[in-house]
Parts: sequence; structure tokens; C-alpha cells
Amino acid sequence: MPVPSTDNSPRRAFDSTHLERFAEGYDFPLDDFQRAGCEAVQNGHGVLVAAPTGAGKTLVGEFAAYLALHTGRKTFYTTPIKALSNQKYTDLVARHGADKVGLLTGDSSINGEAPVVVMTTEVLRNMLYAGSDTLDGLGFVVMDEVHYLADRFRGAVWEEVIIQLPQQVQVVSLSATVSNAEEFGEWLRTVRGDTEVIVEEHRPVPLRQHMMVGQNLLDLFAESDGEKTVNPELRQRISAFRQRDDGPRGVRVDAGAPRGRRGRPGKAPSGPVRSGRPSRGPSRAEVIDVLDKEGLLPAITFIFSRVGCDAAVSQLLAWGTRLIAPQEGERIRRLVEERIATLPEEDLTVLGYFDFVEGLTRGFAAHHAGMLPTFREIVEELFSAGRIQAVFATETLALGINMPARTVVLEKLVKFNGEAHAPVTPAEYTQLTGRAGRRGIDFEGHAVVLFGRDVDPEWVAGLASTRTYPLNSSFVPTSNMAVNLVDRLGRGPARETLESSFAQFQADRSVVGHARSIKRNEEGLEGYAEAMRCHLGDFEEYAALRRELSAAEKQLSRRTSSANTAAAAVALSKLAVGDVIRIPQGRKDGLALVLSMDAPRRGLAQPYVLTEDARTKRLTEQDVRGPVATVGNLPVPKRFNHRDRKARADLASTLRIKMRDVHPGQVEAPDTEELRRLNERVGELREQLRRHPCHDCPYREQHARWAERWWKLRRETDGLQKMVDGRTHSVARTFERVCDQLAELGFLSADGQSVTADGRTLQRIYAEKDLLVAECLRQDVWKGLDPPSLASAVSAIVHQSRSKDGPDPDPRMPGKDVAEAVQRQYDVWEGLLEQAKRHHLTPPSEPDASIAWAIHRWAAGQRLETVLRGSELTAGDFVRRCKQIIDLLDQLADLDGYPAVSASAKRAVDLLLRGVVAADRLD
Repeated sequence: MPVPSTDNSPRRAFDSTHLERFAEGYDFPLDDFQRAGCEAVQNGHGVLVAAPTGAGKTLVGEFAAYLALHTGRKTFYTTPIKALSNQKYTDLVARHGADKVGLLTGDSSINGEAPVVVMTTEVLRNMLYAGSDTLDGLGFVVMDEVHYLADRFRGAVWEEVIIQLPQQVQVVSLSATVSNAEEFGEWLRTVRGDTEVIVEEHRPVPLRQHMMVGQNLLDLFAESDGEKTVNPELRQRISAFRQRDDGPRGVRVDAGAPRGRRGRPGKAPSGPVRSGRPSRGPSRAEVIDVLDKEGLLPAITFIFSRVGCDAAVSQLLAWGTRLIAPQEGERIRRLVEERIATLPEEDLTVLGYFDFVEGLTRGFAAHHAGMLPTFREIVEELFSAGRIQAVFATETLALGINMPARTVVLEKLVKFNGEAHAPVTPAEYTQLTGRAGRRGIDFEGHAVVLFGRDVDPEWVAGLASTRTYPLNSSFVPTSNMAVNLVDRLGRGPARETLESSFAQFQADRSVVGHARSIKRNEEGLEGYAEAMRCHLGDFEEYAALRRELSAAEKQLSRRTSSANTAAAAVALSKLAVGDVIRIPQGRKDGLALVLSMDAPRRGLAQPYVLTEDARTKRLTEQDVRGPVATVGNLPVPKRFNHRDRKARADLASTLRIKMRDVHPGQVEAPDTEELRRLNERVGELREQLRRHPCHDCPYREQHARWAERWWKLRRETDGLQKMVDGRTHSVARTFERVCDQLAELGFLSADGQSVTADGRTLQRIYAEKDLLVAECLRQDVWKGLDPPSLASAVSAIVHQSRSKDGPDPDPRMPGKDVAEAVQRQYDVWEGLLEQAKRHHLTPPSEPDASIAWAIHRWAAGQRLETVLRGSELTAGDFVRRCKQIIDLLDQLADLDGYPAVSASAKRAVDLLLRGVVAADRLD
């Protein structure tokens, strides 16, 4: 594979009549940005088109497909997800015919040698590494949703492809609006040659922003003197709503299911208004009612929860909502029945089919990754055709899939980002609301945010107004990438290739400002050094002694305090009931009588004491700040009740009288070898300071002030330099560390310059845990497993639990052989974990065997309902996990050198690929 060329000479331009003939195929005139993008492609340039969702930027990619068909070349149209690949394949087939368009995804291979092939980006990456003959004659690569390279899990693939494509290939990059498009375009010019950047910020359909307060729909903005401000009426309505919310609280009439039917309200709650949680505004059914009355359907409501999406459908069914005519509903029912005819009838209940089809016949549905892919595809088809009016979706719908609506509703502005619940970012807000407004249908689109206690209109206005969405690289070299690059280029050239990544490009640009600051600081340091110069001696040396003394004194203070605290804890633990001690300092200064010794904390018991002012408390080392000694003893009455105020007062009085003349006693301060050494060092430094010539300088403190400024600036400058050093060549350094680890493991030769036989196996493993898979193969972890057991064991490498608590610590195992294999996978992972830490690499994520039992049962032929019983998985999740496992098993089946595992993997694929898993190839 060639290193990216530095030849930036223009590529061959095409006949200018192509664009005019292409444009004639559309029933609308091309926008200026669309025409500019197509002209760039026609003139032989690469192009980056950044435009809002729904603006029509894919038309530029379709022109590349048109050119390929009319110039005898090939176009690869890449997308980030299989669903989008399927959709784009369908669109291009409708325009050019099935004989001219192919589809390649992890699941589907249709006409792969066609002149126009739609594929996921990973498929193209794998082709490049394999040196596939399919690349012959490639003229154009369209990278749809190229901003996906910021994705931390898969984004690196986009950069791998862009860097490694042959230089003669024109790259057409299509991106959502990003604020650093020029920076991204500059990088594309660096690695791809002549590339034009076309940014379109104008939405073809204007977007109007609203908030819904109660059941009132209000504009978010009001215009005054040409400026947009938050609508005063909205503020007033929210203020009134909050005041009402602070009064007597009632129950929402549809707070639970089943609910009363619309037009036949349920019985009102009897008795007094119940106190409870405050009103949360309208129900989902009421929101849809409002939008229906205002003429704002069809609508997508984004609910950042799969359960919430399904619940919304149930709530609308219980409310009696109907958004389409019954006759249309029956036509939809027949269509759905045809589409799911291949699904086993006994699985329909566990798939949630009956609520799904009932909602569709009434004009609404859910859409999320936990649904069966066939169901999602039906929803997308019906909504895009305008046959259903409301969809409740998770944010995954915002990515690429063409499902425009008149209105987008956001229930909340906080979502789970994979690690924690975090506020929606301006970029996410724009991506989500970008679905609102159908070109050629709607005069304007509408974005509606539901008001809630934690939603402030100024915050919403900020999200709606922000136009800063930087595209940041997530590129990190992987094990598979490293062995492939070393094999094709050699280690040195591979390092140079990775130096051209967008990640390194951004890192290098980020240090330019730091470098200027370093230069400016160095000049300032020279001035400070001159100002602190002393005629009696080297003041820089004297200042260094002062700093060292100050640091030693602080260390001594910390160590003394720590020793005192430890000594206090030990002394307190040795007290007994009836002992009298003196608390030496603080508000509790005075005598204290031990009433009891509480249960040990961190292995040490703590006294519960009565002070001489008749208060009781548990005494800790923080109260005495050092060791304490017993000064006397006073018997505690057997029936003493410390909760009795009079009993406490009487005993405290006895304590004061009997211990009035008691001497407090002497307690030796802690004395350790470390404290003695620190004391000696402090003494030595003080003596050195006194003997230094500059100590007697009359201008000593003036010089010291300049020295302090010099030191602060020196530390700042060193910190900046460390940051610059850390970012410069950072990608290449990570690559070198990966190669060192691979050489240590034996996937590269001892010198790290060539790929070993084991490394060739790793080259063919495309998985997030690629190195773990290769190590398990090499250590024969899966040898001897029958097909269901192999599928079960492999699931631990593929699966990642959605639970915030992480993997099940004690997952159910289908048998001893799987349990042993899973345990060995954990052992291999722990070895790789330690090695990654040693090489300063990001450790691989932990295997998760939570679904091993379910996968084994499915591979053994059990029914879906039986398989999912007691599992955390939805049917859609289960199907997707099965397909991911099948993808990895397919790779194992194609490997050389592991005949037993390959044969078992091939059979396991056949066992998994049945029923609902085989019925749909969308994911």
C-alpha cells in the first residue's frame, strides 16, 4: 500500500456537460453549494461539503456515482452504518438500475464488482489492507457522514481509509456543519492533494424554535430591533407554571397505564388532592394531541431511553390516540404482515409484535436499537413515505438515515453518553433538530423542547444559537492496524504514514500557540534573571536553597501531622471504660470520660466519651491531633443512660470535681527515623542558607521577589514544553509502543520490523478486541469446543453490557467447557492488561460473559422466548449481538492454521443464523 503522495497536481478533469446532464435527472434546480461541489468533482478535485442535515449534500456524492458510470470508472459510496448503506443502495438502484449498483456490508454481498458499490467504511478499510482486486479502476470514494471520524470507538477507520487510498482516487467527503471545516479541508489537501472546501450554513427549510409549557406551545425567541432574544411571554408562562407547581400538588391523569380513552375520560381521583412529586407537564399523548391540533405532524420525539420509546407507544395506545384513517391503518397492517411472514410465529410475542403493529395501524411507532432490525426498517419506510405521523426515537435516528419530519420534539436535554448522564451539546442539539423540515413539503421546520424543572429557556436558546461544532479526531493506532501497516509499508514508512493522520495534524496545530508562549516566556526569564542578579554571589543558587528549604519544611510538617494522627488513633484504641483523658485543643478542650469503646473502624476501636460540659461524642484522632494519656479513672454507673440529660449533667459534675487538680501528664511526640532525617535536612539547609554570601545582601528580599517571579515563569514554561513534547509525534509514539508490545508477544519479529506467522493471523482479525482474539487463538483457548460452546465463549469478547454496574461478576455458564474457556479468556485479558500498562497503552476492555448462556441456548436450537427469559437483552439487542458474534465467527472460519476452531466456527454460524437472526440482514 503506497504512502500518501505529496504530489498535489490536479487530477484529470471531465467533460463539463456531465453536470448539466446529471442535473436534468432531478425535478428541482441544484442549489449553489450543490453545483459548486459537483463542479469540483467534475474538475478533478477532491471536495469537502459541510452542510446542515437535510440540505441535500448527498447529491454531490450521487454525482460521483454518475461520473463513474459515464467515464468507465468505479465509485465506492461509504457510510458509517449498515442501515444507511441499505438505504443508499436502494436509492441508487432506483436511479441507475440493480445491474450497475452493488452492496457490501458485513451481512450482505450483492453485485460487489458493479461500477457503483455502497459499503460500510470498515469494508473499504479491509479491502485496502487485503489489496483486493475490487479496488482496480476505482476513481471516486464518497465518504458520507465523514464527521463520524470523531467517534471514539470507530472513527479511526475513516482516517485509515483517507490516508491509504491511492492518490489518483478522488475523495468526496460529506459532513454535517462543523466549525473547523477549513482545518479539516487543509488536512485533506495535505494527504489527498487538491481539495475544495464548500461550507453551506443556510438551511433549505428554516427552523423555528419552540418550548412547550404545560400544553401551551410558545416561541423560544422574540425579535426586537432586529435582534433575537428569549420570548418574554415564554418567561412569564414559565414563572406562572413554577408558582403553580409550588402549590398543592396533584396527580397527572395519565400517570399510569392503562389510561382513559380520549373522548372517554377515566374517573377522576376521589378525595383530597394528593401530595407527591410535582407536575411534569403534559403526557406524551397530550404532546402529540397539541402537535396534531397545531398542524405540526409528522413529528419525531427524541427520548433518550429505549424503555421510554416503548412506553410512549403503550401510553398512546392506552390514551386511544389515532393519527391516521382506519382504512390506511389496515393497509399498513397487511404490509407489516407480509414483511414479517418469515418470522417464526411463536416468537412474535417476545418481539413485542402486537403492540408494534397496533401502534403502526394508528399512525405511531418507536424506533431504537433494541428493536428487531426488520421492525426498524418498516418504521423508517412508513415514516419516510408519510404514512405514519409520530415516531418516538433514541438519538441513533439522528445519524444519516433519511427520515425528515415537520417537527422534532426533545423531551429532555440530558442524555447518557456511554459513561455518565451529561447535558446535550450544541452539536447534538443541531444534529437532532436537523431532522425538522421536509424540503419541498414544509414552509418551515419546528423544534420543540418540553419545559421541565431543570430546563431553562436561556439554556435552550444557547443550544439553538451556538454555531461552534469542532470536528476532533479520535484516531489511535490499533494492533490490527499496526501489523497490516508494517507488513505493507515497513515500520519506518508506516510511522511516517501515521504522522499524516488528522489526529497528528490537529495536535501539531494545537502546539503552535504554546511554542510562541514558550519563546515569549524565555525572553521574560532572561529579564527576571538580570533583575535578581546580586553583587555578593549567585542569587539563583540562593533562591534555589530557599525553595528547597521551604519544600523540606512543608514535608516535615506533613509527615509530623501524619505521625501524630496515627499515634492518636492507636492511643485512643487502647483506652478503656472509665479512663479520663484531657483533650488538648479546639472547642472540645478539657476533660473527657470514656463511656464505651465502639466497634473497630479500620481495625481500631474508638471511645465514646462524656465531656466536662455534659456533652457526648465519639472521639476520633482528628479531635486530639496527637497521642493522649490517661490522667485518671472514674467508674461509670452500670445503668448510666447517655441520652438522659440529668444523668449526663450529674456525671459531668462528678468528673469536674474529682479531676479538678489532676495533672494533665506528659505525652511524648512521635519520633521516627523519617522524622529525624527530615529534621536534620531542614537544619542543614538553614545552615547553608545562613552561610551563603547573598544571605547578608541588603537587597536580598528585593532580589527574592524577582527570583520568585523567575521560578513561577520557569515552571509555567517547563509545563508548556512538556505539553508540546507530549503532542509532537504523539500518534507515531503510540504506534511505536503498539509495535513494541506486538514484538514482545511475537506478532512482530524481535526487532519489530516484520510480521510473524501469528501476526498474519492478527492481520485478518477486525474486531475491537483484535489482540485478545489473536492471543486466544494462539493459546488454544477455544480448541475442542463444539459449535454452540464456541459461539457462547466468543460472545464474551463481543458483548458489552449496557448496565452501569458493568459485566455480571458471576454469569451463568452452559457447561464446564465454556466456563473454562471463558476463564482462560479472562486470564489472557489480564495478561494483556498488565502488558498494556507496561507499554503505556490504553488497556483492552474486560470480557463480558453475561450472554454466554443465552447464546448457547440459541445455538442449541431453543426458542427465542426461552433464550431471552431472565436475560438483560431485548430481542433487537439479541439479534444484533448474534450478528456481531457471527461476524467474528466468520473471520475465525476463514483463518489458516486453526482447522478445528475454523470448522467449529463455520458450523456455529449456521446454528446462530436462524429464525429472527436470519430473517433480517439490515444490521
